[in-house]
Order: sequence, then structure tokens, then C-alpha cells
Amino acid sequence: MKNIITIVIRLTVSCLLAATVMGICFIFTSGAKKHNEHVQEQRVMYELLGFKAGAEIPSSMALHEVYRYVVTAGGKQTIAYVVPQGGGKEGSLFVSINLDGTMAAQKELPLSEAQALDAKARLAAVTAAAEPGATVIFADQTIVVTKDGKRIAYILGGKFQGFKTFVNVMLAVDPAFTILGLDVLEHEEDPGLGAEIDQDYFKNQFKGKPFEALKNIDVLKAPIPDDYLQALNGKVGEEDVQKFREQYKDKAVYALTGATISTRAVADGVKGIVTKFAYRINVLDKILKEQQLTVSF
Repeated sequence: MKNIITIVIRLTVSCLLAATVMGICFIFTSGAKKHNEHVQEQRVMYELLGFKAGAEIPSSMALHEVYRYVVTAGGKQTIAYVVPQGGGKEGSLFVSINLDGTMAAQKELPLSEAQALDAKARLAAVTAAAEPGATVIFADQTIVVTKDGKRIAYILGGKFQGFKTFVNVMLAVDPAFTILGLDVLEHEEDPGLGAEIDQDYFKNQFKGKPFEALKNIDVLKAPIPDDYLQALNGKVGEEDVQKFREQYKDKAVYALTGATISTRAVADGVKGIVTKFAYRINVLDKILKEQQLTVSF
């Protein structure tokens, strides 16, 4: 009996020590993991904007985070945004919009752009700005890219259903919502089939597609013409790439061999992300203009 108790005590101590070591390792490595994820996201963002690895980023270019929340109070739902103030002010603005596109409320928040990066601090500020007892749910975030104070692009993220599970993407569009670039961040499509959605020859079919073409995008079950395929894979000069991009910008996306469902999922997913964003940003801009609210973008 005495031996059993000794064994139990030793096992318990060993488990506690192991748990302590694992906890300490998690604390020290989680920060590094988050940093690496942030660096990776930054790399993808700049590449979507046309800045490849090692390219110099203009000092006049800035990235501004815009956060969207769904606020429910008293059976009424509004869409709230946290946007960075302009005009030399350091704080942020809480802008709440009714579902019919009219102004609901606006308040100043004591959050700088840097402080707003902290999700907990931002949620606390939004909850305090909303009506008492309101339910606040984070929806998404957008990055507005400016150069010399003028908007040049938006960076959007989103998830949608693929053939197997969800596909996670990031894309950049210009102020007219033409696609500047698309990257597939995560997916579980079938290797050799749907998994080809992360290949350049597929992703680059979306690059340069204008908003009107995107709204009616279709999928074509046919082999990609060889010369177009070479351009999609960057095997020709930039001038020729631009010619092919112009030639195919209003046409359907060529389906991946044996993976039409995955192809259509990406086409419909990208279309949904961009069209919904276009509507939302136009509504937000209208409210900002009507209320004469100054923001950093």
C-alpha cells in the first residue's frame, strides 16, 4: 500500500512538472508564433500590392485597419465600424450604421491605430460605446492602403466553403474594386485536383478582373490555352502578361482539371467577398461624408 501511495505521489508530481514546463514553453513560444504569423501576413499583403520580397516599400504608403462589428440591442441590429481618425487626431471613431444605410450613432474612442490592434481593448471600447446591454460580435477587418494620403487599394480576407472544408483567402482590390491579386492562405482540397487552387496559374486568372466582370464571373470547363498558361505562370515578359490580362479580363475562369467544384467555389467566394465589401465601404463612405467625419484614409 505504501509503495502504491509513493508511486501515485511521484506520478502526480511528474505530471505537475510536465504541465508547468509545457505552460512555460507555450508562454514563450506563443508570442513568437503570433509574430511569425504577423510577418507572414505582412509579406502576403505587400506581394498582393505588387511588392515582391526585397522590394522597397514607399515611405508615403500606409496601411489603415478598419474593423466591423455586429451590434444587437433591444431586438435591433446595427453595423458598427472602428475607424482611425484623421486630421492629426490620435484616436478612433465608433460609427454605427442602421441596416437601411442610415446613421445610428458615432462616438470618439480613446484608441490609437496601434492600440486598436489589441482585440480585447478594441472590443471593450466598442462595448462601452454601444447601447447598455448590447451584444457586440466582431465580424471582420479590412485594410485600407493609402499613398500620399490617397486610397490606392483595399486588402480583404475571407473564408468560404470549398469542395471539402473552408478555403481561407486574402485579396487586394483597387478603389474601383478591380482585383490586384489573390492568395490562398489555407485549404484542404484534394492533392493534384482542387489543391491546385493555390498555384499561380489558377490564382493569376483573377488578377486584373474588373468589378463588373467579377459580378458575373463564370467557370469554363476547357484546357487553358498554352500561351495564356505561360503568361499566368510568369513565363513571359511583363508587357505580354499585361496583354493577356487585358484579353482575358472579362472572360470566365478556366476550371482546374477534375476540380470544377473547387474552381467554382473560389470564383463564387471571391465574388461574394468583393461585392459585399463594395456595398459596405460605399455605405460607410456615404455616412462619413454626410457626417463630415475625418478619417485617416
